Amino acid sequence: MKRFFIVLLGFNPSFLFANHVTTDVLVIGGGTSGISAGIQSAHMGVNTLIVEETPWLGGMISAAGVSAFDGNHSIPSGLWRSFRNKLYLHYGGSNKVSTGWVSNTLFEPHVADNILKQMASAEQLLTIIYNSRFLNILKNGNQVIGAVFINLKTQQRFEVLAKVVIDATELGDVLASAGLSYDIGLESNALTNENVGVNASNDIVQDLTYVAILKDYGITKDCTIVRPANYNPAEFDASCSDFYHDKTRVAPTVDAKTMLNYGRLPNNKYMINWPRYGNDYYANIIKMDYEQRANVLEEAKQQTLRFVYFIQHELGFKYLGLADDEFPTADRLPLIPYHRESRRVKGLVRYTMRYLAEPFDYGSPLYRTGIAVGDYPVDHHHKKNPAAPQHLDFYPIPSFNIPLGALIPTMGEGLIVAEKSISVSNVINGATRLQPVVMLIGQAAGVLAAISVKQQKYLRDVSVREVQNSLLKADAMIMPYIDATPDSLHFYSIQRIGATGILQGKGIPNKWANQTWFYPNNFVDINQLKIDSDGMLDIIELQHEYLTIADAISLIKKTLSTTKVRSWSDGELQHQEIFNRKFNDIWEREGLKNFDADRNITRLEFAVMLDKTIDPFLNYEVDHNGVLKKE
Repeated sequence: MKRFFIVLLGFNPSFLFANHVTTDVLVIGGGTSGISAGIQSAHMGVNTLIVEETPWLGGMISAAGVSAFDGNHSIPSGLWRSFRNKLYLHYGGSNKVSTGWVSNTLFEPHVADNILKQMASAEQLLTIIYNSRFLNILKNGNQVIGAVFINLKTQQRFEVLAKVVIDATELGDVLASAGLSYDIGLESNALTNENVGVNASNDIVQDLTYVAILKDYGITKDCTIVRPANYNPAEFDASCSDFYHDKTRVAPTVDAKTMLNYGRLPNNKYMINWPRYGNDYYANIIKMDYEQRANVLEEAKQQTLRFVYFIQHELGFKYLGLADDEFPTADRLPLIPYHRESRRVKGLVRYTMRYLAEPFDYGSPLYRTGIAVGDYPVDHHHKKNPAAPQHLDFYPIPSFNIPLGALIPTMGEGLIVAEKSISVSNVINGATRLQPVVMLIGQAAGVLAAISVKQQKYLRDVSVREVQNSLLKADAMIMPYIDATPDSLHFYSIQRIGATGILQGKGIPNKWANQTWFYPNNFVDINQLKIDSDGMLDIIELQHEYLTIADAISLIKKTLSTTKVRSWSDGELQHQEIFNRKFNDIWEREGLKNFDADRNITRLEFAVMLDKTIDPFLNYEVDHNGVLKKE
């Protein structure tokens, strides 16, 4: 179905001081998802505009000061991988950013902002407006057609009209303004079928944090800040073993220096983002207006300043002061807080724990529609709210991929949801909220938006496989295989065949870096292949356990002869010798070795040959539930 478009004027960067702006894709929010969505959309050839409230890009990884990537170290993907490579280049290698124990990749917030601005400037079709706050959505009936903003410096309001809008705000303010259905807080087990011990729904969200970046000014310096109002060191009792007096509190496991080294950054700086008795802060500000939010967040700031004073005065680190070369703020604190949780839109699919934990066995095969990968555990911060559940941390899961349908609302048209507002359960948000995943969600949103504009299709009508294929071309992973990353041999074939489900992997919970393995060197189990091929292959009857190369030739030839895949001529299919020769030519062209028809074929070899002959990835489209579409 063709989608309805308002006639828009041509894109012109001179609009910066106009009251009415037009573009193809409008990204609201230049945070972790927003900047990657904007870069990807523009890179695919459509005019793209990002409107950002602050003067910085990157959101939580820069403006919020959470400059340490959680997870995805072993599954580098897409723009997250590109960004990390630029960090390596800036600091002089991967070992130069492995400075703290919370992450393999730590960096200074202003460096992240600078790198993202450099990446954005390379895209000629991308324009960014800073210092402008989102006010409300513009709609034409059920379709989102743009938004209204206010320039915070001039107080001038302006409108942006767009063919597709992406909500990349920190709290899902755009989807709420559009009147879409969403959830806030925890859902009961009865609603999610997750069986994680949540007996009743509520509006409790995760703690937020106002991070502080401290800098080592030299052992002789006294950088102690003015004693904050209402300071009481007992507030931070048990934050570390060097200050532990109240034995009713959970005993600390680290001393003060280890606590600081948690977020040690390059150039002798420290990210202060400490849970439990540190500077996490509970407040559900999602439905508040701007002024109400500001008042609550000021309280969160004051708690962080009290913690900084505690570190300086009680723990003796007087030479660590708030960094003077990071944030352009009067108080030297970040431009925004670190929000761990947002509104969660009701999307075409809802990604819940069992889909994540049992991707190949539970419900609809959502894994087939994956567009962003992650490997971090379910990590919930609820220590500052005694009414919150305290048992949701580190539920054992494998690495995972997020389904495309989680970005597309069930209601309305013209709006893609990114950042932390995608359609997931509250519990799953504890894994999907992490920085690399959110960046990859944004990249997928940019792909979806660009294809929708170029093909003039409704978002829900854009081909899942086309979105995934575009991501693969951008070296982004769609399957979370630790042994099929962009640097792996035959990355594309394994990812594509993996996404069909014909050859399925195995997930393994692994603490802070969960895994899913494809096992490319294992043999192809014939009985499992019969189950997993789901009608995409015309299975031949065999009496042995593993598929041989000769079996693979027969199976592929039979499938090509009886299905809609007609890229091979009748002559090639009818004459075995000609077919064998072409099969062998493909084998050699793809760099495969040891062509012995009698030996067992490996999963990698079979994946490559399926991909290059039948191509089930593109020839068998799936819907947003991962179910094969009927012809």
